[in-house]
Amino acid sequence: MVSKKRRAIMDSLMKLLDKKPLDKITVRDIVEDCGINRNTFYYHFEDITAVIEETILEEADGIMKDYSDISSMEECFEAALRLGRDHRNAVYHIYNSSNRDFLVRRLMEICKYISAQFVDRTAEGIDIRPEDRDIIVQSYKCEFYGYIIDWLNEGMDESALTRVQRLCELRAGSTMALLERCRLK
Repeated sequence: MVSKKRRAIMDSLMKLLDKKPLDKITVRDIVEDCGINRNTFYYHFEDITAVIEETILEEADGIMKDYSDISSMEECFEAALRLGRDHRNAVYHIYNSSNRDFLVRRLMEICKYISAQFVDRTAEGIDIRPEDRDIIVQSYKCEFYGYIIDWLNEGMDESALTRVQRLCELRAGSTMALLERCRLK
């Protein structure tokens, strides 16, 4: 459970990130926005990077909790893109900062999680080797991650979402066909 002050600091940073790039935000901006003093900030966080990391971790955990029962390719993409859609400017500002690495690592974790949920849900009742399952999960993880990075690199253009929806239509049934080829006899 995050304390009220800690939550206020995290919320303030996200609010500020919606307005301006990360390198333009100072601890002073955060403490003024949430009505605390600098000592309180430093009691809860080492620096702004620590606030970003905890916020991203919390958001990633929330996405994984909310999407624990994925049954379609569309749901996978929706889950993977949720962080960016919910906090568009903030994500874009973090992605274009020196803190990019932490964000992309968490995106990769989200993609792996939702891929595993989707593959496991689709494979219910199909006996396959764990190695084959891992290969399929890895493939989907990389695909989802690639689309998200392209989306970020393209300025989070909404037309990318239309292409992803079309891909899902074109690939309908392909996961089941892949799993059937992996079925143990």
